[in-house]
Amino acid sequence: MSTPATVLLSALAPAVGWAVHAWRLWARLDTARRDPLTGLWTRDGFTRRATVLLKDPRAVVVLADVDRFKQINDRFGHAAGDALLKATADRLTHYVQGSGVAGRLGGDEFAAVVIDDRGTAGDLLAVLHGVLARPVDGQDPAVHTTVSLGWVRATDFPDDDLSGLLRRADEAMYAAKQARAGMRRAGLGWLFASVTGRRAGRTGARTDAPVVGVTA
Repeated sequence: MSTPATVLLSALAPAVGWAVHAWRLWARLDTARRDPLTGLWTRDGFTRRATVLLKDPRAVVVLADVDRFKQINDRFGHAAGDALLKATADRLTHYVQGSGVAGRLGGDEFAAVVIDDRGTAGDLLAVLHGVLARPVDGQDPAVHTTVSLGWVRATDFPDDDLSGLLRRADEAMYAAKQARAGMRRAGLGWLFASVTGRRAGRTGARTDAPVVGVTA
């Protein structure tokens, strides 16, 4: 005759098995959404977490693009280029820890969403810009470059979703890169008029669009 303990164990065994199975699936999915080089979230994993953060009115969207990355690869080799990407990811992760999420969107392009609870995003990003330009530890001191940053406050464009805000940050980043200004904020209107989400200078965008409303 089965005792109550035996019955309980018989009922628990399948539940434990399914829990372990679910945990393994979750772990595999989590790994699949991580960039193998930098450990940052890939676009899918980043999008899921960033969308949640954008519900906070203090959210700021940042786009970062490594300057002269191809030259680093060509001069020092792909290992040095990978080290530069890894260092950039580590520094960006340190910047957002505890208050946001960072991801690698592809190549040398990174994105982040942070909660600016003190209203000092511009000052903090200026510091980050300097940190990102430091030489890479353990590499030739010449293995470093600047990173162009574009950023936007979600409250400035309340009708935009993550895709729209990333587009605006991308336009601001491109303006910063073209002007060698380091960073730009998307603020008053369009930095560059765009068509179907493509900034000026990219295939499919207008080439006669004026630059308006650029703020540092």
